[in-house]
Amino acid sequence: MAKLEKHHKSRDAMERLNWRNPLHWLATGFGSGLAPVASGTFGTLAAIPFYGLMMNLPVSLYITVTVIAAVAGIWICQSATDAIGQDDHGSIVWDEFVGFWITMIAAPKGLLWLLAGFLIFRAFDIIKPWPIRWLDRYVKGGLGIMVDDVLAGVFGLIVMQGLTYWLA
Repeated sequence: MAKLEKHHKSRDAMERLNWRNPLHWLATGFGSGLAPVASGTFGTLAAIPFYGLMMNLPVSLYITVTVIAAVAGIWICQSATDAIGQDDHGSIVWDEFVGFWITMIAAPKGLLWLLAGFLIFRAFDIIKPWPIRWLDRYVKGGLGIMVDDVLAGVFGLIVMQGLTYWLA
């Protein structure tokens, strides 16, 4: 029953979003958030090619692009939330893009580091240790969608930089 309900929610989002609106494409991670299961994981996977385009930028420019994506994400996610009519719908995954990019700030290059960053970010996003869980519960709208994943990304960044210090 739960799988059917999730599939219905995904179909419902597809029907309510305006696919001519670029904000809705961004909010759903170019459609990756419409996966019937593990939409956050699929959203994070979809963020990887964009990280590949950004990873060779100077760190200051990488951070600037990520901050702009985070701030714009409030508007992007609110637009999709308004269209769907449900707060923090599972198909909205722009927050996963930004959270992953935060985790990967100044990360060493290489497949193992990419995998580590992916797993670390997903762990913080799924487990939601305090205060991430509190933010997820009590901050609503576009800001609420973004803020918990931004903080999960910051936690991931701290872990990644610790690993870099000890292993790289």
